[in-house]
Amino acid sequence: MDESLVSDKRRRLDTPNVAPLNDLVRSWRSRGADRSIPWFDPDDGGTGAKVLILMESPAPRTVGPSGSNFCSLDNSDSSNRLLGNLIEEAGIRRADCLKWNVVPAALRDELGAPRAARRADVEDGAHRLREVLALTHRLQIVLTLGSAALSGFMLAITGEPPGRLYKVLAAPHPSQRNTSSRAQSLRRIENALRAIAADLELDDDRAWGQQTVQQRRTAAARVPQS
Repeated sequence: MDESLVSDKRRRLDTPNVAPLNDLVRSWRSRGADRSIPWFDPDDGGTGAKVLILMESPAPRTVGPSGSNFCSLDNSDSSNRLLGNLIEEAGIRRADCLKWNVVPAALRDELGAPRAARRADVEDGAHRLREVLALTHRLQIVLTLGSAALSGFMLAITGEPPGRLYKVLAAPHPSQRNTSSRAQSLRRIENALRAIAADLELDDDRAWGQQTVQQRRTAAARVPQS
């Protein structure tokens, strides 16, 4: 990500849409959590998002010395570039989305190399994900990318007494390395995003219809009775 864009995002860490979420990041860090937990992106919908795009964990380079330190579709790695393009092509507004990872901190093995999430990582991440969900009151749809994201989200919403019901779609992680299945994986992500876009459009139509009905009722109430 370009340094000027990173600097601009840093200046907006506490804008209203992400301030509660980035306060949550600060609280995790202050409680001794891994300092590699990145910030929520102020260019996402934040607490007002309707769609959560949930992946596995941050890439170590994202939170490294030259990384953006943001969980962002604007990061320059191939997975985020691909995902950002697919979201745009589906016609989904960035302001309707919130990108996050079920394991919020970067994962490394004993030698410092990136590693996959283990069960304990996902279980710990699910507890923190519940805190995120508690702040996103408009959230309706969850797209999980990869098996760890799906497992962690389901654990987050079923590990305690249920509070809300979400529409959940699951697709492979966009960094699928198996070339024989990559085309199928991309089709699944594309289809999931198109379904989400259609549902959001339908939701907008319903909201417009309700607003129109309310306006008519208000206008009728103002008509003098003869």
